[in-house]
Amino acid sequence: ESLPPEALGHLRRVRASAQHMGHLIDDLLALSRVVRVELRSEAVDIGKMCADIGAKLRESYPQRVVDMKIGDQLVAQGDPFLLTIALENLLSNAWKFTSRKSRATIEVGARAGSEQVYFVQDDGAGFDMLHAARLFQPFQRLHPSSEFDGTGIGLATVKRIIGRHGGRIWAEAQPGFGATFFFTLKGRA
Repeated sequence: ESLPPEALGHLRRVRASAQHMGHLIDDLLALSRVVRVELRSEAVDIGKMCADIGAKLRESYPQRVVDMKIGDQLVAQGDPFLLTIALENLLSNAWKFTSRKSRATIEVGARAGSEQVYFVQDDGAGFDMLHAARLFQPFQRLHPSSEFDGTGIGLATVKRIIGRHGGRIWAEAQPGFGATFFFTLKGRA
Protein backbone atom coordinates (compact mmCIF):
# COMPACT_ATOMS: atom_id res chain seq x y z
CA GLU A 1 0.00 0.00 0.00
CA SER A 2 2.89 2.36 0.63
CA LEU A 3 4.43 1.80 -2.81
CA PRO A 4 4.02 4.50 -5.44
CA PRO A 5 1.84 3.65 -8.51
CA GLU A 6 4.87 3.19 -10.77
CA ALA A 7 6.39 0.63 -8.37
CA LEU A 8 3.05 -1.20 -8.14
CA GLY A 9 2.98 -1.39 -11.93
CA HIS A 10 6.46 -2.91 -11.98
CA LEU A 11 5.48 -5.34 -9.25
CA ARG A 12 2.38 -6.44 -11.20
CA ARG A 13 4.48 -7.06 -14.33
CA VAL A 14 7.05 -9.07 -12.37
CA ARG A 15 4.28 -11.13 -10.75
CA ALA A 16 2.57 -11.78 -14.10
CA SER A 17 5.90 -12.80 -15.65
CA ALA A 18 6.64 -15.15 -12.75
CA GLN A 19 3.19 -16.75 -13.09
CA HIS A 20 3.69 -17.16 -16.84
CA MET A 21 7.10 -18.76 -16.22
CA GLY A 22 5.51 -21.12 -13.69
CA HIS A 23 2.88 -22.19 -16.22
CA LEU A 24 5.58 -22.64 -18.84
CA ILE A 25 7.67 -24.85 -16.55
CA ASP A 26 4.60 -26.92 -15.65
CA ASP A 27 3.77 -27.37 -19.33
CA LEU A 28 7.35 -28.36 -20.19
CA LEU A 29 7.36 -30.93 -17.39
CA ALA A 30 4.06 -32.33 -18.67
CA LEU A 31 5.50 -32.50 -22.19
CA SER A 32 8.54 -34.43 -20.98
CA ARG A 33 6.35 -36.85 -18.98
CA VAL A 34 4.33 -37.65 -22.10
CA VAL A 35 7.45 -39.05 -23.75
CA ARG A 36 8.51 -41.14 -20.75
CA VAL A 37 5.26 -42.66 -19.51
CA GLU A 38 4.76 -46.32 -20.42
CA LEU A 39 2.09 -46.67 -23.11
CA ARG A 40 -0.91 -48.82 -22.19
CA SER A 41 -3.37 -49.89 -24.84
CA GLU A 42 -7.04 -50.50 -24.14
CA ALA A 43 -10.43 -49.58 -25.52
CA VAL A 44 -11.02 -45.88 -24.83
CA ASP A 45 -14.35 -44.07 -25.13
CA ILE A 46 -13.25 -40.75 -26.64
CA GLY A 47 -16.82 -39.46 -26.59
CA LYS A 48 -17.16 -39.98 -22.83
CA MET A 49 -13.73 -38.42 -22.23
CA CYS A 50 -14.77 -35.35 -24.23
CA ALA A 51 -18.10 -35.11 -22.39
CA ASP A 52 -16.26 -35.19 -19.05
CA ILE A 53 -13.75 -32.57 -20.19
CA GLY A 54 -16.59 -30.41 -21.52
CA ALA A 55 -18.39 -30.63 -18.17
CA LYS A 56 -15.24 -29.43 -16.37
CA LEU A 57 -14.85 -26.53 -18.81
CA ARG A 58 -18.49 -25.53 -18.29
CA GLU A 59 -17.99 -25.67 -14.53
CA SER A 60 -14.87 -23.50 -14.78
CA TYR A 61 -16.53 -20.98 -17.13
CA PRO A 62 -20.24 -20.96 -16.24
CA GLN A 63 -20.79 -17.63 -18.03
CA ARG A 64 -19.92 -19.17 -21.43
CA VAL A 65 -22.60 -20.44 -23.81
CA VAL A 66 -21.02 -23.30 -25.74
CA ASP A 67 -22.95 -25.90 -27.71
CA MET A 68 -20.85 -29.04 -27.46
CA LYS A 69 -21.69 -31.77 -29.97
CA ILE A 70 -20.11 -35.17 -29.42
CA GLY A 71 -20.55 -37.93 -31.97
CA ASP A 72 -21.55 -41.51 -31.22
CA GLN A 73 -19.34 -44.57 -31.22
CA LEU A 74 -16.08 -42.70 -30.67
CA VAL A 75 -14.18 -45.68 -29.33
CA ALA A 76 -10.48 -46.11 -30.02
CA GLN A 77 -7.58 -48.21 -28.90
CA GLY A 78 -5.02 -46.29 -26.86
CA ASP A 79 -3.65 -45.14 -23.56
CA PRO A 80 -6.48 -43.53 -21.54
CA PHE A 81 -4.17 -41.27 -19.51
CA LEU A 82 -2.33 -39.87 -22.53
CA LEU A 83 -5.43 -39.55 -24.69
CA THR A 84 -7.15 -37.61 -21.91
CA ILE A 85 -4.24 -35.15 -21.90
CA ALA A 86 -4.43 -34.79 -25.69
CA LEU A 87 -8.20 -34.24 -25.67
CA GLU A 88 -7.97 -31.79 -22.75
CA ASN A 89 -5.52 -29.73 -24.79
CA LEU A 90 -7.62 -29.83 -27.96
CA LEU A 91 -10.89 -29.01 -26.21
CA SER A 92 -9.31 -26.32 -24.01
CA ASN A 93 -7.93 -24.70 -27.15
CA ALA A 94 -11.34 -24.85 -28.83
CA TRP A 95 -12.89 -23.35 -25.69
CA LYS A 96 -10.25 -20.61 -25.52
CA PHE A 97 -10.39 -19.64 -29.20
CA THR A 98 -14.19 -19.40 -29.15
CA SER A 99 -14.19 -17.19 -26.04
CA ARG A 100 -14.93 -14.02 -28.00
CA LYS A 101 -18.21 -15.42 -29.35
CA SER A 102 -21.45 -14.92 -27.45
CA ARG A 103 -22.50 -18.44 -28.46
CA ALA A 104 -19.91 -20.96 -29.61
CA THR A 105 -20.01 -24.46 -31.07
CA ILE A 106 -17.45 -27.20 -30.49
CA GLU A 107 -17.89 -30.54 -32.20
CA VAL A 108 -16.07 -33.84 -31.64
CA GLY A 109 -16.55 -36.64 -34.10
CA ALA A 110 -15.00 -39.14 -36.48
CA ARG A 111 -14.95 -39.88 -40.16
CA ALA A 112 -14.64 -43.46 -41.25
CA GLY A 113 -12.71 -44.48 -44.30
CA SER A 114 -9.50 -46.37 -44.92
CA GLU A 115 -8.63 -45.19 -41.41
CA GLN A 116 -10.67 -43.70 -38.59
CA VAL A 117 -10.08 -39.92 -38.45
CA TYR A 118 -11.19 -38.18 -35.27
CA PHE A 119 -11.71 -34.43 -35.15
CA VAL A 120 -12.26 -31.51 -32.78
CA GLN A 121 -13.86 -28.55 -34.56
CA ASP A 122 -14.74 -25.07 -33.34
CA ASP A 123 -16.21 -21.90 -34.81
CA GLY A 124 -13.75 -19.56 -33.10
CA ALA A 125 -10.85 -17.35 -34.11
CA GLY A 126 -9.25 -19.77 -36.56
CA PHE A 127 -5.84 -19.04 -38.06
CA ASP A 128 -4.08 -18.49 -41.36
CA MET A 129 -3.07 -21.83 -42.92
CA LEU A 130 0.16 -20.22 -44.14
CA HIS A 131 1.42 -20.67 -40.58
CA ALA A 132 0.03 -24.17 -39.96
CA ALA A 133 3.49 -25.79 -40.06
CA ARG A 134 4.38 -23.99 -36.81
CA LEU A 135 1.29 -25.19 -34.92
CA PHE A 136 2.75 -28.32 -33.36
CA GLN A 137 6.17 -26.92 -32.47
CA PRO A 138 6.85 -25.94 -28.84
CA PHE A 139 6.52 -22.22 -28.06
CA GLN A 140 4.96 -21.40 -31.42
CA ARG A 141 1.82 -19.31 -31.18
CA LEU A 142 -0.31 -18.03 -34.03
CA HIS A 143 -2.14 -15.46 -31.89
CA PRO A 144 -0.51 -12.89 -29.59
CA SER A 145 -0.68 -13.64 -25.86
CA SER A 146 -2.51 -10.33 -25.40
CA GLU A 147 -5.35 -11.83 -27.47
CA PHE A 148 -5.38 -15.39 -26.08
CA ASP A 149 -3.33 -16.67 -23.16
CA GLY A 150 -1.21 -19.82 -23.25
CA THR A 151 2.36 -21.06 -23.37
CA GLY A 152 2.55 -22.60 -26.84
CA ILE A 153 3.18 -26.11 -25.49
CA GLY A 154 -0.30 -27.70 -25.71
CA LEU A 155 -0.36 -28.69 -29.37
CA ALA A 156 3.25 -29.92 -29.21
CA THR A 157 2.12 -32.21 -26.39
CA VAL A 158 -0.86 -33.42 -28.42
CA LYS A 159 1.38 -34.19 -31.40
CA ARG A 160 3.72 -36.26 -29.23
CA ILE A 161 0.84 -38.21 -27.72
CA ILE A 162 -0.72 -38.93 -31.11
CA GLY A 163 2.72 -39.89 -32.45
CA ARG A 164 3.23 -42.31 -29.56
CA HIS A 165 -0.02 -43.97 -30.65
CA GLY A 166 1.30 -44.39 -34.21
CA GLY A 167 -1.07 -41.72 -35.48
CA ARG A 168 -0.79 -38.32 -37.07
CA ILE A 169 -2.41 -34.93 -36.49
CA TRP A 170 -3.13 -31.97 -38.75
CA ALA A 171 -5.38 -28.93 -38.81
CA GLU A 172 -7.52 -26.90 -41.18
CA ALA A 173 -8.64 -23.38 -40.38
CA GLN A 174 -9.63 -20.00 -41.67
CA PRO A 175 -9.26 -16.73 -39.74
CA GLY A 176 -12.55 -15.81 -38.12
CA PHE A 177 -14.23 -19.09 -39.09
CA GLY A 178 -12.73 -21.56 -36.63
CA ALA A 179 -10.39 -24.51 -36.77
CA THR A 180 -10.61 -28.27 -37.08
CA PHE A 181 -7.94 -30.56 -35.67
CA PHE A 182 -7.89 -34.05 -37.17
CA PHE A 183 -6.00 -37.03 -35.77
CA THR A 184 -5.63 -40.75 -36.30
CA LEU A 185 -4.64 -43.50 -33.91
CA LYS A 186 -2.97 -46.69 -35.06
CA GLY A 187 -5.18 -48.99 -33.03
CA ARG A 188 -8.94 -49.14 -33.43
CA ALA A 189 -11.25 -50.67 -30.83
